[in-house]
Amino acid sequence: MRKPPLLAVLIAFQSCAALAAAAADAPPVVPLWPNGAPGSEARKDEKEIVGFHDRNTPIVYNIHNPNLTVYLPAAGTSTGAAFIVAPGGGHMFLSYIHEGSGIAEWLSQHGIVGILLKYRLARDQAGGSTYTVERDAMADAQRSIRLVRSRAADWGIDPTRIGFMGLSAGGELAALASTRFDAGKPQSNDPVERVSSRPDFTVLIYPGIPPEKFSVPADTPPAFMLAAFDDAHNAANLGAIFLKYRAAGVPAELHIYNRGGHGFGIRDRPLPITGWTARLLDWMRDRGLLH
Repeated sequence: MRKPPLLAVLIAFQSCAALAAAAADAPPVVPLWPNGAPGSEARKDEKEIVGFHDRNTPIVYNIHNPNLTVYLPAAGTSTGAAFIVAPGGGHMFLSYIHEGSGIAEWLSQHGIVGILLKYRLARDQAGGSTYTVERDAMADAQRSIRLVRSRAADWGIDPTRIGFMGLSAGGELAALASTRFDAGKPQSNDPVERVSSRPDFTVLIYPGIPPEKFSVPADTPPAFMLAAFDDAHNAANLGAIFLKYRAAGVPAELHIYNRGGHGFGIRDRPLPITGWTARLLDWMRDRGLLH
């Protein structure tokens, strides 16, 4: 049998080494529930499905074991703040890069722990979903906040500076999580459940929630809000939601850019709205969240 040339062996070895290094550097994935989500235990080992919504939008669906992917800042750069990021996708799929991992990675590059949340989908395009937004997706959102707070010391996070960012359908979860929380369940056998589910601040990006279904109690955390004027329905809804924050005396900052449409996320386009991330950092500095 003919032996491969030495150069080919070296190239193959280097490729394997590069793959191993990439795997070692990959951000950790942490299940929300070690034994599977309540009601979904029997499906926790099913594989997620990755595909495309359109040529520019990679998506993931068939999510039965909700989890967090944790993007940590480089050593010595952490501010102590963290964001859980819930992508959108109409509860049918998750636009997991430009509304998820891309944002989480950008956050980590600015000293903020970015954490991508994959939650269960009430209208999963794989079909046959038995989940609901109110019961299952919301349970995943609340559990994600508890879990991050319980692991704050492990990930270099200040447990009083944990934010929740949601885009589109994920923005619905962010809005609901900001008003439906508790201080923890002291009688629970699960130590994570004994931790508070209240986010310390929220970011609502073209959230998919009608203002008439959203109220703002006085203990709602402060919010940063963002949409595009040419995303007419969501921009109008977000304006009405902002006024509810104002009426309740809860600090909020609203940005409506002229153009951007729906679903812009963190995509790099020749539009001013691409700079929204700088405005978010300004808001966080102004709130004293970036020590």
